[in-house]
Amino acid sequence: MTVRMGNIDELIKRTNVSYEAAKEALEKCNDDLLEAIIYLEKNNMAKPKETSENKESLWDKFKKLVRKGNNTKFIISKKDVSILSIPVTLAVVITVIAPYVTFFGLIVALFTGHRIKFEGKDMECGKVNEMMNKVAESVDSAKRKISEDSSSTTDAQ
Repeated sequence: MTVRMGNIDELIKRTNVSYEAAKEALEKCNDDLLEAIIYLEKNNMAKPKETSENKESLWDKFKKLVRKGNNTKFIISKKDVSILSIPVTLAVVITVIAPYVTFFGLIVALFTGHRIKFEGKDMECGKVNEMMNKVAESVDSAKRKISEDSSSTTDAQ
């Protein structure tokens, strides 16, 4: 049986299937478009089309990200006393405006025994906080090693 090209195109548009699947369905259904659609649906071959209504706009994604950033806190503490607690969104803005100052401030905070963590109800912060603790422990270890090296150098003189 010969299948009309217009029906193949229409079936692809309506069911979001491949050319091959559309042609096969029309051949099995004697080029009847409605029967081919039913055939594809029964065999779970028809795929829902993504419409612009289903897609989240870039602006909506941005708003969601900002909302999540506002609900998540960036915290710097020392000996379980919170020194600084600001929304992550603000921390990002400060970092964008003054990246060198932010980087320098974080390095100074780590070398002075401060701890950095994130807390938020909508965000899983466990892995990030775990990594931040490892960084702080590495800095503490480096400080101890430098201190030991400098004291052994002083003792040797």
